[in-house]
Amino acid sequence: MCGICGEVRFDGAPIRQQDVVAMRDELTHRGPDSIGLFVSPRATAGLGFRRLRIIDLSPNGSQPMANESGSVQVIFNGEIYNFRELRQRLLTHGHQFRSQSDTEVIAHLYEEKGADCIGELEGMFAIAIWDEPAQRLTLARDRAGKKPVYFYRDTHRLAFASEIKSFFAHPEIAIEPNRDAIPYHFIHGYVPGPATLYQRVFQLEPGTLMTLDVSGAASSRRYWHLEYPLAGQVEPAEHDAAVEGVRERTTRAVERRLISDVPLGAFLSGGVDSTIVVGLMSRLMSEPVKTFSIGFEGDKSYDETGYARIAAERFKTDHTEFRVSPSAIDLIDKLNWHYDGPCGDSSAIPTYIVSQLTREKVTVVLTGDGGDEVFAGYLRFYAAVLSERIPRPAGSLAHAVLSRLPTPSTDRHWFARAQRFFESMGRPLHDRMTRWNALFYDDLGMLLRPEFAASIAPVDRLRYIDAERSFLSGRSTLSQVLHANFTSYLPDDLLVKTDRCTMAHSLEARAPFLDRELVEYVARLPDAMKLDGRRTKAILRDAFADLIPPEIQTRGKMGFGVPLGAWFRADLRDYVRDLLLSADARYREYLSAAFVEGLLARHLSGTANLGQQLWTILCFEAWLRRLPDWTTRRRHPAAASIAS
Repeated sequence: MCGICGEVRFDGAPIRQQDVVAMRDELTHRGPDSIGLFVSPRATAGLGFRRLRIIDLSPNGSQPMANESGSVQVIFNGEIYNFRELRQRLLTHGHQFRSQSDTEVIAHLYEEKGADCIGELEGMFAIAIWDEPAQRLTLARDRAGKKPVYFYRDTHRLAFASEIKSFFAHPEIAIEPNRDAIPYHFIHGYVPGPATLYQRVFQLEPGTLMTLDVSGAASSRRYWHLEYPLAGQVEPAEHDAAVEGVRERTTRAVERRLISDVPLGAFLSGGVDSTIVVGLMSRLMSEPVKTFSIGFEGDKSYDETGYARIAAERFKTDHTEFRVSPSAIDLIDKLNWHYDGPCGDSSAIPTYIVSQLTREKVTVVLTGDGGDEVFAGYLRFYAAVLSERIPRPAGSLAHAVLSRLPTPSTDRHWFARAQRFFESMGRPLHDRMTRWNALFYDDLGMLLRPEFAASIAPVDRLRYIDAERSFLSGRSTLSQVLHANFTSYLPDDLLVKTDRCTMAHSLEARAPFLDRELVEYVARLPDAMKLDGRRTKAILRDAFADLIPPEIQTRGKMGFGVPLGAWFRADLRDYVRDLLLSADARYREYLSAAFVEGLLARHLSGTANLGQQLWTILCFEAWLRRLPDWTTRRRHPAAASIAS
């Protein structure tokens, strides 16, 4: 796992080595072990690299990695799990290798197939390839979007990097907020790609490769896209065969991700997904699996450590457990720095802490990420299917009754969920799904300051699925919501959280459930094998019934959340009031202070649980306060301390 960056000039001016170095060294946390630099002979391109040694720990594995002639230069963040098979094939074609690394395979494969080589790679990756004879840059990102690639373009250059903070360090790149993107942060808790919170900065979308030459001509294409079958074209599948198919593919996915020349472990939440991963690891590894879990103080409904201990005891792991207290709120500035903007997902708090403590014992960790997205693990998927079956008049009547009753103090209470469910019954499917997941929706107009709202582009709350509509049409309800989730919430929220929080501590995370072979296989299975009534992840549970302890098999969905509601009403009450009620709060330029004050009053009085909404505003405020330091276009002392 590493940090990559670079620049291509198309205005005739030469690349300055010191600019690439400045961008590169903003990514030290992603690769503390060694550095690399390449500036092309004509000074039209520069590549910067920070290495975290995982495979082939020798200097031979350093990057940029070249082919035999040096005409192809590669920098790469991630892991290629089929590199040994590719390497063997390339050897038979006469290619010569100087390392045992997966990176070198990319250089030689590019020689043979050009940019089309990306489609042969299995793994997680962000790749930059400089082709000196063609004077062309190729950027590519893995299928699910596990590894990030951002790019900035103006009339002089294209710059790219693993994290946006690299651009802050370039003296000729002016980074300014993208005001049009701000409302989307408050709808979703993140800005859906390819947009970002900064002008002229975009993310390369998952499963996409882009080429750019020194004339400035660029093109991009999707080399992979997950497709669910049309509703009338789902092939029948026998249960036993599907169980075996899921079991075999999941086992292979875990086995592929055990390739490492450094210590390896796993996050263990006590949920079905991480339990399966750890159970398979325990069978595939010769020594006890090192496992790590985290719990919370202040609200037992958010603490899964008891279930994690059950799994740890079942598989006899070397288990370490941590606990998070309200003082973890002090991490806001660090999280914003690593996110390159306001961190809208409060579960980044425990992810950051568990990553920090895990790194003391291992360098690579396997996770259960993707299990819910692939196998339909969220209750909202069941809610979507159910809502299509309830007559609209019945739904409207239920909403009229439930809306008159007080909302429970926790949004995890069944009654709070019922209120949200029936509130949107009269809406189209995707409007309904977005409302259920949104932080602000109908009240977005009240949140935004009128003068600010009038100065930006109109807000389209469903814009995040616009590019996917052709892949949604004609599919079942479940396939539609799974697809929308896989292409937005997964890469724009969950995988960002995992990447930033682990890489903040130079820890590599691997996600077996996002293996291409497994994902494509499960997408083709009938809906009932994924969601059987209220039973989520049905085929996955059946496939590993022998691995999952009964207490975990039958437990309800908890999720990796943080008890913000309880914290904000108790230990952090004064902190929230001081920050959000301050007369000089920066958010007042964008948001209605009166509305924010009303949110806080409702939450503190217990009439509503608005912990997640308040968290989003707190992080936005903290970002606005730090942003002037970030954008000085040089390494700022405050930023240096935050990143450490």
